[in-house]
Amino acid sequence: MGDTYVECLVARKSSLLFNFLKILLIMLTAVFLFFGIVFGIVAGLIIGIAAGVGAYFAAMNSSIEYEYLYLEKEISVDKVMAKSRRKKAGTYSVEKMEIFAPLNSHRLDSYKNRNTKTLDFSSGIAAQPERRYMMVCNGGLNVILEPNEAMIKAVQSAAPRKVFTD
Repeated sequence: MGDTYVECLVARKSSLLFNFLKILLIMLTAVFLFFGIVFGIVAGLIIGIAAGVGAYFAAMNSSIEYEYLYLEKEISVDKVMAKSRRKKAGTYSVEKMEIFAPLNSHRLDSYKNRNTKTLDFSSGIAAQPERRYMMVCNGGLNVILEPNEAMIKAVQSAAPRKVFTD
């Protein structure tokens, strides 16, 4: 059994907008529920409950991690929200991949002028040296990942002419 299995977890940079929205909605929930309970205002209770639901969804989207899994020449990406909910983001075949190179690599220059859809599953932080990689797929799709060294080596062993580390 020669299957290679590599797992990688990357935390997304926290958005200031979602953090602000989460705090604002929590405060609005407390205020409207207080006025609804103390003064018996039904509209205050309804608005407070709606703000509480909004605060829940803002909290879920303010803490996002991406989990990459490489198994049997496929990279699957899962979106983990608030370390409690998991959602499948996509599965990408290494055989259908055109190129896998660092985001600032000169090898991606001919692929950048295409009108393709780009999905970003990285931390969103530009580091030096660049740790984010772009995977260009045959179906007109660019996927930005931030894999670890073990995942890069696993993909490179499956498709050595398509993977570049410069």
